Amino acid sequence: MKLLLKWLLSATALLAVAYLYSGVVVTSFASALIAAAVLGALNMVVRPLLLLLTLPVTVVTLGLFIFVINALMFWAAAGLVGGVHVNGFGAALLGSLIYSVLQLAVDLVLERLFLDR
Repeated sequence: MKLLLKWLLSATALLAVAYLYSGVVVTSFASALIAAAVLGALNMVVRPLLLLLTLPVTVVTLGLFIFVINALMFWAAAGLVGGVHVNGFGAALLGSLIYSVLQLAVDLVLERLFLDR
């Protein structure tokens, strides 16, 4: 139940990113659902490999390179899903930052919701 709710709220957060920032376009809720699933899969499989491969650069930049990796994951997910469009790397960077903040809020709400039970 918690996983399904997190997926729905992640798709809603992706729609909110498109609403708040014009550099990200999501055409429908179905596209947002697919993009949230693809983004989650990329973050589970590809992101750890990228973090490991770019560890020296991440250390030199004091962790700021992780923002670049997050933007690349966001941009890649948009490229793989038909109804989602990101206008370049800068838009992916800002969109991933907004999405990360919204995901943090989703995680806090879900933690509080399922902690009370």
